[in-house]
Amino acid sequence: MDSQRDIAETGIAETDIAIVGMAAHLPGAADIATYWTNLREGRRAIRRFTEDELRAAGEDPGLLRHRDYVPFGAPLDGFEMFDAEFFGFAPKDAAIMDPQHRQFLETAWEALETAGHVPQNFDGAIGVFGGVGMGSYFYVNLCSNPDLVDNTGLFLLRHTGNDKDFLTTRLSYVLDLHGPSVNVQTACSTSLVATHFAVQALLGGECDMALAGGVTIELPQKRGYLYRENEILSPDGECHAFDHRAQGTVFGSGAGVVVLRRLGDAIADGDHIWAVIKGSAINNDGAGKAGYLAPSVDGQAQAIAEAQAVAGVGSDSIDYVECHGTGTYLGDPIEVAALTQAFSASGSKQGHCRIGSVKTNIGHLDTAAGVASLIKTSLALHHGQMPPSLGYEKPNPAIDFETSPFVVNDTLTAWARGDHPRRAGVNSLGVGGTNAHVVLQEAPLRPASEQSDWPFQILTLSGRSKAALEENAKRLAAHLRAHPEQPLADIAFTLKEGRRAFEKRRVVVAASHDEAARLLEENTPPPGAYPRRARPARHRLPVPRRRRAIRRHGTRSL
Repeated sequence: MDSQRDIAETGIAETDIAIVGMAAHLPGAADIATYWTNLREGRRAIRRFTEDELRAAGEDPGLLRHRDYVPFGAPLDGFEMFDAEFFGFAPKDAAIMDPQHRQFLETAWEALETAGHVPQNFDGAIGVFGGVGMGSYFYVNLCSNPDLVDNTGLFLLRHTGNDKDFLTTRLSYVLDLHGPSVNVQTACSTSLVATHFAVQALLGGECDMALAGGVTIELPQKRGYLYRENEILSPDGECHAFDHRAQGTVFGSGAGVVVLRRLGDAIADGDHIWAVIKGSAINNDGAGKAGYLAPSVDGQAQAIAEAQAVAGVGSDSIDYVECHGTGTYLGDPIEVAALTQAFSASGSKQGHCRIGSVKTNIGHLDTAAGVASLIKTSLALHHGQMPPSLGYEKPNPAIDFETSPFVVNDTLTAWARGDHPRRAGVNSLGVGGTNAHVVLQEAPLRPASEQSDWPFQILTLSGRSKAALEENAKRLAAHLRAHPEQPLADIAFTLKEGRRAFEKRRVVVAASHDEAARLLEENTPPPGAYPRRARPARHRLPVPRRRRAIRRHGTRSL
C-alpha cells in the first residue's frame, strides 16, 4: 500500500508518531489519572494561600499588607519527594540536586512504566529531549550555605544536578539510554519544542523510542506576588483566558514527560496508544513584531499552518485547539488571530473548532507548559471528551470570534466523531518568539487480544524493598478490581515484560481478576506460586512505585 492510499484508507501515515506513555506531577495532581479527573470536573488547582502558609514560606509580613499583593499560586505538592535510593543516589547527592532534576527523573521513569517498556528490555536506542526552568535552588538553597560550598565545591554542586545543561544527560546516564540526549531551552514553549525534536529524531532513525518533556518548580513554594499593571500576572489570582476580564496569568510548578514511538512500531508491539502525532512544526517570529517580548500573528500562523501541512490535514477537520492561552488582554487576541489566519489557509468553516487553555486550571508552568497541554489534549482524545476551559464568562472584545472558526469550550463537551477521526492542535509560544504547534489525532482502534490458552495467569511483581513490594501489590489489586475489562493475560505480560525486576519479588497464580486481587490483598503467596515462566500478552498498564522525601541533610521514609 503506497503512502497516499495508506492515508486515504486508514488515516495512518508512515510519519505518524504514537504517544505510548505519559506521566505528570502537576498542581493538584500527582499522576495523569488525577489530572484527567480534575480537568474533566473543572477543578482549579490555582489556590489562595492562607496567611499562615505565606508566613511559613518566608513571605515578608509587610508585603502581605500591600494593596497589590496577590496571595495566589499553583504549587506542586510533594515537590521535595524523591526516592534517592531507587535511582542510586547517596543522600547527600540527592539533597544537593535541584528538585526540578529530581522530578524529571521520577516523571520520566513513570512515563516509561505507563508505556510498558523498561530500558533493559527495549530493543533499540532511547532518546531524551527536555528542558528545565531557572535553577533558583542552586543560588537560594545551596550557595547560601558556605559550609556546603566549601566542603563540596561549586563545580561539583553545579554538575551534581543543578545546571540546566545536565537535565537530559543525567537521565540518560541513570537509566542507561543510548539515543540522542538534548537539553532544549525556548522559554515557555520548551517542552513542546522538545516534543518536536523527539519526533524528528524518531523519523530520522536516530532513536527507536524517545522521551520528551519539561519541568519547572518555582521556589520558594506557596508565595504570592505583586500585581503590576501591563505585566503578565493576574490581579485576582485567576487566569481568564479569552475572557473580557483577562488581565494575566498565575505561575505554577510541575513536570511532564511523554514517551514516543513510530506508530507502526507501537502497533506491532501492541503498545497502548494515547494519541497520535500527525505533524509538528516550530519557528521564530524574528524581528517582525513590536518588541522582543511581544508575540507575532504572522510567526504563530506560519508555525500552525506548517504543522497542519506536515500532518496532511485541513483545518476544517480539527475539532479542538489547546491554546497557549495565558489570559492576557493582548496575548489572547493575537493567538486567536494567528489561529484564524492559519485555519483560513486550508479551511472555510466558522465556529466549528473549540479552544481552551489548561492554564486556567493549573497556572502557567513555564518550560513544562507545553507538555502539560499535550498530555491534557491526549487524554481528551483518549476519553472522547473536551474538558472545560475555566474562568470564561464572555469574550474578550478584542477577539473576533464571530467570523473565526473558534468557540471557547467552557463546559465539558462530548467529543463526537464526524466524517474524520478526532483531531486537535496544541499551541505553545515562547518569550523570544519560538513558536511550536502539534497536530494530534485519536489512536487507531486496537484489535482485541487473542484468547489465552491457559486457564490461569502468572502475575509477577517486585520492589526495591519489602514496603515497596507491598505497596505495589496493593496498587495492583486495586487496578485489577477497577479494570475487569483488561484481559488478565495482557496484564500478566505487562508485569513480566514491561516492568524492571527488583530484589523483592512476588508471584501470584490466578484464574480471574477477583482471585488475583484477593491473593494480593491476603499478602500470603499460595502454594505453587513460583513457576518458571509467565505467558506473554500485549496489554500495558501503570504500576506506581514508592517514593521518599528528600531533606537537605538526608532522607525520611514515607
